[in-house]
Amino acid sequence: MIRTGDDPHLLLIGADAVLKIAAQMARDNGATVSIADDIDTALAILRETSVGLVMIDVAADVAGFITSLRIEAFVMPVIACGIDVQAEQAVAAIRAGARDYVSLPPDHALIAAILTNAAAAPPGTLIGKDASFVRAVGYAWSIAPSRIALSIVGEPKTGRTMLARSIHAISGRTGRFLIVDAAHGTPTAIEADLFGRAAGGTLPPRRGKLDEARGGTLFLREVDRLPLDTQTRLAHALASGYADTRIITSAHADLAVSAAAGTVHADLAARLGTVRIALPPLRDRVGDIPALAAHFAEQAARVEQIAVRPIADSALALLARHSWPCNVQELEDVVHRATVLARGPVVGPDDLVLADGTRLARTTDEATPGVDRLVGHTVEDVERALILKTLERCRGNRTSASGILGISVRTMRNKLKSFVEAGIAIIPAT
Repeated sequence: MIRTGDDPHLLLIGADAVLKIAAQMARDNGATVSIADDIDTALAILRETSVGLVMIDVAADVAGFITSLRIEAFVMPVIACGIDVQAEQAVAAIRAGARDYVSLPPDHALIAAILTNAAAAPPGTLIGKDASFVRAVGYAWSIAPSRIALSIVGEPKTGRTMLARSIHAISGRTGRFLIVDAAHGTPTAIEADLFGRAAGGTLPPRRGKLDEARGGTLFLREVDRLPLDTQTRLAHALASGYADTRIITSAHADLAVSAAAGTVHADLAARLGTVRIALPPLRDRVGDIPALAAHFAEQAARVEQIAVRPIADSALALLARHSWPCNVQELEDVVHRATVLARGPVVGPDDLVLADGTRLARTTDEATPGVDRLVGHTVEDVERALILKTLERCRGNRTSASGILGISVRTMRNKLKSFVEAGIAIIPAT
Protein backbone atom coordinates (compact mmCIF):
# COMPACT_ATOMS: atom_id res chain seq x y z
CA MET A 1 0.00 0.00 0.00
CA ILE A 2 1.28 3.46 -0.92
CA ARG A 3 0.44 6.18 1.57
CA THR A 4 -0.43 9.47 -0.05
CA GLY A 5 2.13 11.39 2.00
CA ASP A 6 -0.19 14.34 2.62
CA ASP A 7 -2.55 15.03 5.48
CA PRO A 8 -5.77 16.74 4.41
CA HIS A 9 -6.26 19.73 6.65
CA LEU A 10 -9.39 19.73 8.84
CA LEU A 11 -10.82 23.06 9.99
CA LEU A 12 -13.10 22.86 13.04
CA ILE A 13 -15.32 25.85 13.79
CA GLY A 14 -16.79 26.16 17.28
CA ALA A 15 -16.19 27.65 20.71
CA ASP A 16 -17.22 24.58 22.70
CA ALA A 17 -14.49 23.64 25.21
CA VAL A 18 -15.06 19.92 24.59
CA LEU A 19 -14.38 20.40 20.87
CA LYS A 20 -11.17 22.31 21.60
CA ILE A 21 -9.85 19.61 23.91
CA ALA A 22 -10.75 16.89 21.42
CA ALA A 23 -9.10 18.86 18.58
CA GLN A 24 -5.85 19.05 20.56
CA MET A 25 -6.02 15.31 21.21
CA ALA A 26 -6.50 14.73 17.50
CA ARG A 27 -3.42 16.85 16.77
CA ASP A 28 -1.48 14.81 19.31
CA ASN A 29 -2.50 11.72 17.32
CA GLY A 30 -0.93 13.20 14.19
CA ALA A 31 -3.98 14.77 12.57
CA THR A 32 -3.75 18.19 10.94
CA VAL A 33 -6.50 20.18 12.64
CA SER A 34 -7.06 23.91 12.94
CA ILE A 35 -9.76 25.33 15.17
CA ALA A 36 -11.50 28.68 14.91
CA ASP A 37 -13.78 30.13 17.58
CA ASP A 38 -15.81 32.08 15.05
CA ILE A 39 -16.54 32.41 11.35
CA ASP A 40 -14.31 35.45 10.77
CA THR A 41 -11.32 33.56 12.16
CA ALA A 42 -12.22 30.52 10.06
CA LEU A 43 -12.36 32.60 6.86
CA ALA A 44 -8.97 34.14 7.68
CA ILE A 45 -7.50 30.63 7.96
CA LEU A 46 -9.07 29.57 4.67
CA ARG A 47 -7.54 32.56 2.88
CA GLU A 48 -4.06 31.41 3.87
CA THR A 49 -4.22 27.61 4.01
CA SER A 50 -5.91 25.00 1.83
CA VAL A 51 -8.40 22.93 3.81
CA GLY A 52 -9.83 19.59 2.72
CA LEU A 53 -12.82 19.49 5.07
CA VAL A 54 -14.66 21.91 7.37
CA MET A 55 -16.63 20.74 10.40
CA ILE A 56 -18.79 23.45 11.98
CA ASP A 57 -20.71 23.36 15.25
CA VAL A 58 -24.44 23.64 14.56
CA ALA A 59 -24.53 26.32 17.26
CA ALA A 60 -22.58 28.59 14.89
CA ASP A 61 -24.12 30.53 12.00
CA VAL A 62 -23.91 27.70 9.46
CA ALA A 63 -25.96 29.52 6.82
CA GLY A 64 -23.87 32.69 7.16
CA PHE A 65 -20.64 30.73 6.89
CA ILE A 66 -21.72 28.87 3.74
CA THR A 67 -22.88 32.15 2.20
CA SER A 68 -19.42 33.60 2.88
CA LEU A 69 -17.80 30.58 1.23
CA ARG A 70 -19.87 31.16 -1.89
CA ILE A 71 -19.10 34.88 -1.99
CA GLU A 72 -15.36 34.27 -1.66
CA ALA A 73 -15.45 31.32 -4.10
CA PHE A 74 -14.21 28.65 -1.68
CA VAL A 75 -15.13 25.12 -2.75
CA MET A 76 -14.91 22.43 -0.06
CA PRO A 77 -17.20 20.05 1.82
CA VAL A 78 -18.80 21.39 5.00
CA ILE A 79 -20.04 18.98 7.67
CA ALA A 80 -22.15 20.19 10.58
CA CYS A 81 -21.49 18.59 13.97
CA GLY A 82 -22.64 18.84 17.55
CA ILE A 83 -22.98 17.20 20.94
CA ASP A 84 -26.48 16.31 22.17
CA VAL A 85 -28.06 18.41 19.41
CA GLN A 86 -31.77 18.68 18.78
CA ALA A 87 -32.92 17.18 15.48
CA GLU A 88 -34.25 20.56 14.36
CA GLN A 89 -30.76 22.09 14.55
CA ALA A 90 -29.24 19.31 12.47
CA VAL A 91 -31.96 19.64 9.83
CA ALA A 92 -31.50 23.42 9.73
CA ALA A 93 -27.76 22.98 9.12
CA ILE A 94 -28.40 20.64 6.19
CA ARG A 95 -30.95 23.05 4.72
CA ALA A 96 -28.43 25.86 5.09
CA GLY A 97 -26.06 24.00 2.77
CA ALA A 98 -24.02 21.64 4.95
CA ARG A 99 -23.31 18.39 3.13
CA ASP A 100 -24.04 16.23 6.18
CA TYR A 101 -24.42 16.21 9.95
CA VAL A 102 -22.31 14.19 12.39
CA SER A 103 -23.48 13.62 15.94
CA LEU A 104 -20.48 13.76 18.29
CA PRO A 105 -20.40 11.71 21.50
CA PRO A 106 -19.93 13.63 24.77
CA ASP A 107 -16.50 12.07 25.25
CA HIS A 108 -13.19 13.82 24.49
CA ALA A 109 -11.39 10.69 23.35
CA LEU A 110 -14.19 9.55 21.04
CA ILE A 111 -14.51 12.99 19.46
CA ALA A 112 -10.73 13.07 19.02
CA ALA A 113 -10.89 9.72 17.22
CA ILE A 114 -13.58 11.06 14.87
CA LEU A 115 -11.54 14.20 14.13
CA THR A 116 -8.37 12.16 13.59
CA ASN A 117 -10.19 9.97 11.10
CA ALA A 118 -11.68 12.99 9.31
CA ALA A 119 -8.25 14.62 8.98
CA ALA A 120 -6.36 11.47 8.02
CA ALA A 121 -4.85 11.08 4.58
CA PRO A 122 -7.05 8.79 2.45
CA PRO A 123 -5.29 5.43 2.09
CA GLY A 124 -4.88 4.02 -1.34
CA THR A 125 -3.72 0.81 -2.94
CA LEU A 126 -2.71 0.50 -6.56
CA ILE A 127 -3.70 -3.06 -7.44
CA GLY A 128 -3.07 -4.74 -10.75
CA LYS A 129 -0.89 -7.11 -12.75
CA ASP A 130 -2.12 -6.12 -16.19
CA ALA A 131 0.91 -5.35 -18.35
CA SER A 132 -0.27 -1.91 -19.50
CA PHE A 133 -1.24 -0.90 -15.94
CA VAL A 134 2.06 -2.10 -14.43
CA ARG A 135 4.02 -0.35 -17.18
CA ALA A 136 2.17 2.94 -16.61
CA VAL A 137 2.63 2.88 -12.83
CA GLY A 138 6.28 1.82 -13.10
CA TYR A 139 7.02 4.62 -15.56
CA ALA A 140 5.31 7.17 -13.30
CA TRP A 141 7.23 6.04 -10.23
CA SER A 142 10.56 6.10 -12.08
CA ILE A 143 9.95 9.79 -12.88
CA ALA A 144 8.62 10.64 -9.39
CA PRO A 145 11.88 11.93 -7.79
CA SER A 146 12.41 14.46 -10.61
CA ARG A 147 10.80 17.87 -11.15
CA ILE A 148 9.37 16.92 -14.54
CA ALA A 149 5.67 17.65 -15.04
CA LEU A 150 3.52 14.57 -15.60
CA SER A 151 0.24 14.24 -17.48
CA ILE A 152 -1.94 11.29 -16.44
CA VAL A 153 -4.33 10.42 -19.25
CA GLY A 154 -7.33 8.14 -18.91
CA GLU A 155 -11.04 7.86 -18.33
CA PRO A 156 -12.56 9.12 -15.06
CA LYS A 157 -12.28 6.76 -12.07
CA THR A 158 -9.36 4.77 -13.49
CA GLY A 159 -7.11 5.72 -10.56
CA ARG A 160 -5.57 8.95 -11.84
CA THR A 161 -5.82 10.81 -8.53
CA MET A 162 -4.52 7.82 -6.56
CA LEU A 163 -1.54 7.51 -8.91
CA ALA A 164 -0.82 11.24 -8.54
CA ARG A 165 -0.88 10.90 -4.75
CA SER A 166 1.49 7.93 -4.90
CA ILE A 167 3.90 9.87 -7.13
CA HIS A 168 4.00 12.64 -4.54
CA ALA A 169 4.40 10.13 -1.70
CA ILE A 170 7.57 8.58 -3.16
CA SER A 171 8.97 11.79 -4.67
CA GLY A 172 10.71 12.90 -1.50
CA ARG A 173 9.12 16.34 -1.75
CA THR A 174 8.50 17.95 1.64
CA GLY A 175 5.63 20.24 0.64
CA ARG A 176 1.94 19.47 0.47
CA PHE A 177 -0.08 17.60 -2.13
CA LEU A 178 -2.86 19.96 -3.25
CA ILE A 179 -5.64 19.53 -5.80
CA VAL A 180 -7.33 22.04 -8.08
CA ASP A 181 -10.36 20.50 -9.76
CA ALA A 182 -11.07 22.27 -13.05
CA ALA A 183 -14.27 20.30 -13.60
CA HIS A 184 -16.09 21.66 -10.56
CA GLY A 185 -16.87 25.21 -9.56
CA THR A 186 -17.35 28.40 -11.51
CA PRO A 187 -14.46 29.88 -13.57
CA THR A 188 -14.10 32.56 -10.89
CA ALA A 189 -13.87 29.97 -8.10
CA ILE A 190 -11.36 27.84 -10.02
CA GLU A 191 -9.15 30.84 -10.78
CA ALA A 192 -9.23 31.99 -7.15
CA ASP A 193 -8.40 28.45 -6.00
CA LEU A 194 -5.44 28.29 -8.36
CA PHE A 195 -4.00 31.82 -8.22
CA GLY A 196 -5.56 33.33 -5.13
CA ARG A 197 -6.60 36.99 -4.90
CA ALA A 198 -4.48 40.12 -4.53
CA ALA A 199 -5.22 42.85 -2.00
CA GLY A 200 -7.20 45.88 -3.07
CA GLY A 201 -10.25 44.20 -4.56
CA THR A 202 -13.79 43.96 -3.27
CA LEU A 203 -12.96 40.66 -1.53
CA PRO A 204 -10.18 39.98 1.00
CA PRO A 205 -6.83 38.71 -0.34
CA ARG A 206 -6.38 34.97 -0.59
CA ARG A 207 -3.44 32.65 -1.16
CA GLY A 208 -3.66 30.41 -4.23
CA LYS A 209 -2.72 26.73 -4.34
CA LEU A 210 -0.12 27.31 -7.04
CA ASP A 211 1.85 29.32 -4.49
CA GLU A 212 0.93 27.14 -1.51
CA ALA A 213 2.20 24.00 -3.26
CA ARG A 214 5.80 25.29 -3.44
CA GLY A 215 8.09 22.47 -2.42
CA GLY A 216 5.26 20.00 -2.96
CA THR A 217 2.90 18.85 -5.70
CA LEU A 218 -0.06 20.56 -7.35
CA PHE A 219 -2.46 18.16 -9.06
CA LEU A 220 -4.57 19.84 -11.74
CA ARG A 221 -7.50 17.50 -12.17
CA GLU A 222 -9.20 17.63 -15.61
CA VAL A 223 -6.79 20.36 -16.78
CA ASP A 224 -8.43 20.34 -20.21
CA ARG A 225 -11.59 21.73 -18.58
CA LEU A 226 -9.82 24.92 -17.42
CA PRO A 227 -11.19 28.06 -19.12
CA LEU A 228 -8.82 29.14 -21.91
CA ASP A 229 -8.15 32.51 -20.23
CA THR A 230 -7.09 30.66 -17.08
CA GLN A 231 -4.90 28.33 -19.14
CA THR A 232 -3.13 31.32 -20.68
CA ARG A 233 -2.53 32.87 -17.27
CA LEU A 234 -1.23 29.55 -15.93
CA ALA A 235 1.15 29.12 -18.87
CA HIS A 236 2.59 32.58 -18.25
CA ALA A 237 2.87 31.95 -14.49
CA LEU A 238 4.74 28.68 -14.98
CA ALA A 239 7.06 30.30 -17.53
CA SER A 240 8.04 32.98 -15.02
CA GLY A 241 8.45 30.91 -11.85
CA TYR A 242 7.25 28.06 -9.64
CA ALA A 243 10.20 25.83 -10.53
CA ASP A 244 9.93 24.29 -7.04
CA THR A 245 6.28 23.27 -7.56
CA ARG A 246 5.76 19.84 -9.14
CA ILE A 247 2.79 19.88 -11.51
CA ILE A 248 0.80 16.73 -12.25
CA THR A 249 -2.27 16.92 -14.46
CA SER A 250 -5.07 14.57 -15.39
CA ALA A 251 -7.16 14.67 -18.53
CA HIS A 252 -9.39 12.39 -20.57
CA ALA A 253 -7.36 12.90 -23.75
CA ASP A 254 -3.71 13.49 -24.61
CA LEU A 255 -2.83 17.17 -24.07
CA ALA A 256 -1.21 17.39 -27.50
CA VAL A 257 -4.44 16.18 -29.10
CA SER A 258 -6.47 18.66 -27.03
CA ALA A 259 -4.07 21.45 -28.02
CA ALA A 260 -4.56 20.58 -31.71
CA ALA A 261 -8.33 20.68 -31.14
CA GLY A 262 -8.06 24.10 -29.51
CA THR A 263 -9.31 23.09 -26.06
CA VAL A 264 -5.90 23.35 -24.37
CA HIS A 265 -3.45 26.24 -24.72
CA ALA A 266 -0.53 25.03 -26.88
CA ASP A 267 2.16 26.47 -24.58
CA LEU A 268 0.51 24.93 -21.54
CA ALA A 269 0.22 21.53 -23.24
CA ALA A 270 3.91 21.64 -24.17
CA ARG A 271 4.94 22.59 -20.63
CA LEU A 272 2.73 20.08 -18.79
CA GLY A 273 2.92 17.18 -21.23
CA THR A 274 6.63 16.37 -20.90
CA VAL A 275 5.78 12.92 -19.55
CA ARG A 276 2.51 11.19 -20.47
CA ILE A 277 1.16 8.34 -18.32
CA ALA A 278 -1.79 6.45 -19.85
CA LEU A 279 -3.96 4.47 -17.41
CA PRO A 280 -6.10 1.79 -19.07
CA PRO A 281 -9.85 1.56 -18.37
CA LEU A 282 -11.03 -1.35 -16.24
CA ARG A 283 -12.64 -3.12 -19.22
CA ASP A 284 -9.15 -3.45 -20.75
CA ARG A 285 -7.66 -5.05 -17.62
CA VAL A 286 -10.26 -7.69 -16.85
CA GLY A 287 -7.62 -9.97 -15.34
CA ASP A 288 -7.23 -7.52 -12.45
CA ILE A 289 -10.92 -7.64 -11.48
CA PRO A 290 -10.66 -10.64 -9.07
CA ALA A 291 -7.87 -9.00 -7.03
CA LEU A 292 -9.61 -5.62 -7.02
CA ALA A 293 -12.95 -7.17 -6.07
CA ALA A 294 -11.36 -9.12 -3.20
CA HIS A 295 -9.71 -5.94 -1.92
CA PHE A 296 -12.98 -4.00 -2.08
CA ALA A 297 -14.83 -6.86 -0.36
CA GLU A 298 -12.39 -6.75 2.57
CA GLN A 299 -12.62 -2.97 2.68
CA ALA A 300 -16.44 -3.04 2.69
CA ALA A 301 -16.50 -5.66 5.44
CA ARG A 302 -14.33 -3.42 7.64
CA VAL A 303 -16.56 -0.41 7.02
CA GLU A 304 -19.75 -2.37 7.68
CA GLN A 305 -18.18 -4.29 10.58
CA ILE A 306 -19.24 -7.66 9.21
CA ALA A 307 -17.43 -10.83 8.20
CA VAL A 308 -15.66 -10.83 4.86
CA ARG A 309 -17.66 -12.72 2.23
CA PRO A 310 -15.57 -14.24 -0.57
CA ILE A 311 -16.82 -13.69 -4.10
CA ALA A 312 -17.97 -16.84 -5.89
CA ASP A 313 -16.37 -17.79 -9.21
CA SER A 314 -19.73 -17.37 -10.96
CA ALA A 315 -19.97 -13.81 -9.62
CA LEU A 316 -16.40 -13.07 -10.71
CA ALA A 317 -17.27 -14.31 -14.20
CA LEU A 318 -20.19 -11.90 -14.29
CA LEU A 319 -17.97 -9.04 -13.13
CA ALA A 320 -15.51 -9.88 -15.91
CA ARG A 321 -18.26 -9.57 -18.55
CA HIS A 322 -19.48 -6.17 -17.36
CA SER A 323 -18.39 -3.11 -19.38
CA TRP A 324 -17.59 -0.86 -16.35
CA PRO A 325 -18.31 2.57 -17.86
CA CYS A 326 -17.39 4.20 -14.53
CA ASN A 327 -14.33 2.01 -14.08
CA VAL A 328 -12.79 1.12 -10.71
CA GLN A 329 -15.16 3.31 -8.69
CA GLU A 330 -18.15 1.46 -10.14
CA LEU A 331 -16.59 -1.91 -9.28
CA GLU A 332 -15.97 -0.75 -5.71
CA ASP A 333 -19.60 0.36 -5.37
CA VAL A 334 -20.97 -2.91 -6.80
CA VAL A 335 -18.82 -4.99 -4.44
CA HIS A 336 -19.76 -2.86 -1.44
CA ARG A 337 -23.46 -3.31 -2.14
CA ALA A 338 -22.99 -7.03 -2.71
CA THR A 339 -21.18 -7.36 0.62
CA VAL A 340 -24.19 -5.85 2.37
CA LEU A 341 -26.85 -7.69 0.36
CA ALA A 342 -25.33 -11.19 0.44
CA ARG A 343 -27.20 -13.49 2.82
CA GLY A 344 -25.05 -16.56 2.32
CA PRO A 345 -21.39 -17.17 3.19
CA VAL A 346 -20.24 -15.97 -0.26
CA VAL A 347 -21.20 -13.24 -2.71
CA GLY A 348 -23.12 -14.75 -5.62
CA PRO A 349 -24.24 -13.35 -9.01
CA ASP A 350 -27.67 -12.35 -7.66
CA ASP A 351 -25.98 -10.08 -5.09
CA LEU A 352 -24.36 -7.93 -7.78
CA VAL A 353 -26.61 -4.92 -8.40
CA LEU A 354 -26.37 -1.34 -9.59
CA ALA A 355 -27.31 1.68 -7.49
CA ASP A 356 -31.01 1.33 -8.30
CA GLY A 357 -31.06 -2.37 -7.37
CA THR A 358 -31.02 -3.60 -10.98
CA ARG A 359 -29.21 -6.92 -11.21
CA LEU A 360 -25.87 -6.71 -12.97
CA ALA A 361 -26.63 -9.75 -15.13
CA ARG A 362 -29.72 -8.23 -16.74
CA THR A 363 -28.08 -4.85 -17.23
CA THR A 364 -25.02 -6.44 -18.79
CA ASP A 365 -27.18 -8.31 -21.29
CA GLU A 366 -29.04 -5.14 -22.18
CA ALA A 367 -25.98 -2.90 -22.25
CA THR A 368 -25.00 -3.88 -25.80
CA PRO A 369 -28.23 -3.86 -27.81
CA GLY A 370 -28.09 -4.40 -31.55
CA VAL A 371 -28.77 -1.54 -33.90
CA ASP A 372 -32.09 -3.16 -34.87
CA ARG A 373 -33.43 -2.46 -31.39
CA LEU A 374 -32.94 1.27 -31.95
CA VAL A 375 -35.10 1.38 -35.06
CA GLY A 376 -38.33 3.27 -34.41
CA HIS A 377 -36.71 5.68 -31.93
CA THR A 378 -35.64 9.22 -32.80
CA VAL A 379 -32.02 10.31 -32.43
CA GLU A 380 -33.18 12.64 -29.66
CA ASP A 381 -34.77 9.71 -27.78
CA VAL A 382 -31.64 7.57 -28.10
CA GLU A 383 -29.36 10.42 -27.02
CA ARG A 384 -31.50 11.20 -23.98
CA ALA A 385 -31.65 7.55 -22.92
CA LEU A 386 -27.88 7.18 -23.32
CA ILE A 387 -27.16 10.30 -21.26
CA LEU A 388 -29.54 9.35 -18.47
CA LYS A 389 -28.30 5.74 -18.28
CA THR A 390 -24.65 6.80 -18.24
CA LEU A 391 -25.40 9.37 -15.54
CA GLU A 392 -27.19 6.70 -13.50
CA ARG A 393 -24.23 4.32 -13.82
CA CYS A 394 -21.92 7.13 -12.65
CA ARG A 395 -24.08 7.81 -9.58
CA GLY A 396 -24.99 11.31 -10.77
CA ASN A 397 -21.37 12.41 -11.30
CA ARG A 398 -21.63 14.86 -14.20
CA THR A 399 -17.88 14.93 -14.83
CA SER A 400 -17.51 11.15 -15.09
CA ALA A 401 -20.58 10.79 -17.29
CA SER A 402 -19.57 13.60 -19.66
CA GLY A 403 -16.07 12.12 -19.95
CA ILE A 404 -17.47 8.72 -20.90
CA LEU A 405 -19.85 10.28 -23.43
CA GLY A 406 -17.15 12.48 -24.92
CA ILE A 407 -18.98 15.76 -24.29
CA SER A 408 -18.12 18.77 -22.15
CA VAL A 409 -19.57 19.25 -18.67
CA ARG A 410 -21.28 22.40 -19.95
CA THR A 411 -22.96 20.46 -22.74
CA MET A 412 -24.03 17.83 -20.21
CA ARG A 413 -25.55 20.48 -17.95
CA ASN A 414 -27.40 22.10 -20.85
CA LYS A 415 -28.81 18.72 -21.88
CA LEU A 416 -29.94 17.96 -18.34
CA LYS A 417 -31.51 21.39 -18.01
CA SER A 418 -33.57 20.71 -21.14
CA PHE A 419 -34.63 17.33 -19.69
CA VAL A 420 -35.79 18.96 -16.45
CA GLU A 421 -37.71 21.61 -18.39
CA ALA A 422 -39.43 18.80 -20.28
CA GLY A 423 -40.50 17.22 -17.00
CA ILE A 424 -38.01 14.33 -17.12
CA ALA A 425 -36.56 13.27 -13.77
CA ILE A 426 -32.75 13.09 -13.51
CA ILE A 427 -30.50 11.64 -10.83
CA PRO A 428 -29.16 14.28 -8.38
CA ALA A 429 -25.58 15.51 -8.81
CA THR A 430 -22.79 14.04 -6.67
